[in-house]
Amino acid sequence: MPGHARIVGRVLQAPTLADLSAACETFASFGDVDRATRELRAAAGPRLDLAAASHRDALLTWLNAWGCRIRVPRPGEPRPFQDAIWAWWTAWGGALPARPLYRLSDKDVRRLGEAHAALAALPATAGATVRRLSSTAAAKALFALRPRTVTPWDAAIALALHGARDGDAFARHQALGREWSRALLATTGLTEARLALAVGRPGATLARLLDEYCYVRITYARRGTRP
Repeated sequence: MPGHARIVGRVLQAPTLADLSAACETFASFGDVDRATRELRAAAGPRLDLAAASHRDALLTWLNAWGCRIRVPRPGEPRPFQDAIWAWWTAWGGALPARPLYRLSDKDVRRLGEAHAALAALPATAGATVRRLSSTAAAKALFALRPRTVTPWDAAIALALHGARDGDAFARHQALGREWSRALLATTGLTEARLALAVGRPGATLARLLDEYCYVRITYARRGTRP
């Protein structure tokens, strides 16, 4: 069904402007939801470049602020996250789409699914048991790298909408976000920036707004869990 996603026996419809506004108002009520991102941009500037060690450190701090719980190494300890994500960036950084979500091609969508799968498999911690970065942290990292392009998710959103958390499911999530964002722009006649103003989230990207919609309608609705 175009514009719809299956959620455990029911359908989450493509959001109208009113739906999006209500979800974003709820999300904003959770507190200073943009603080971590402001701190990331202050540390790394408007565009992350993971070739820079300081940007890799800033990304790790941001991921942990969003609940990823990746252990920060002490001085002298191995730095698996920083080292692995640098290698991933060397392979993938130049290949990541940079178009706004609503302009993604099918090839872009597939590429994001592949990049997500490679990123999620990276080691994030060292020790007797190596912890991988995980699907949620990978999705959030891609959003931090491409905030106008990538719609992130958490486990609840991924499983509810797509029944999986792998690269193929992540690609489907981007395709769904692309469809929803195009519909919002077409039905409202607004630009991305004006739409963000209309829902009370100035400066937010459509990718971020749609994540807030999914979070409020799925994760928060089920668990009462605030970000």
